[in-house]
Amino acid sequence: QVQLVESGGGLVQAGGSLRLSCAASARTFSTYAMGWFRRAPGKEREFVAAISWSGSNTYYADSVKGRFTISRDNAKNTVYLQMNSLKPEDTAVYYCAAGGLGPDPYDYDYWGQGTQVTVSS
Repeated sequence: QVQLVESGGGLVQAGGSLRLSCAASARTFSTYAMGWFRRAPGKEREFVAAISWSGSNTYYADSVKGRFTISRDNAKNTVYLQMNSLKPEDTAVYYCAAGGLGPDPYDYDYWGQGTQVTVSS
């Protein structure tokens, strides 16, 4: 069982930056690929980024490529999402997930409760 807790969300102006963190409880964290998803009001859950267990492979949605960076620190059981050049359309609840590597949320076994990101224009 893996418990995930996101933090770092908040209100930011367009063009600003935020860094989300996701702390995992499992000692086996380093064996899990990790991902970030988001859900905007009235929209479906959307893939944002994913990272392999070692951190050597990363994947991004086209909508965030070049602006967001996913990384991990296995010594701290934490995965990060650095978000730069934020846009109002990035406003959503952001979730981290463990166990999958790619855009299909059904490939992931564990989910956090989410953190709200609001980007004002």
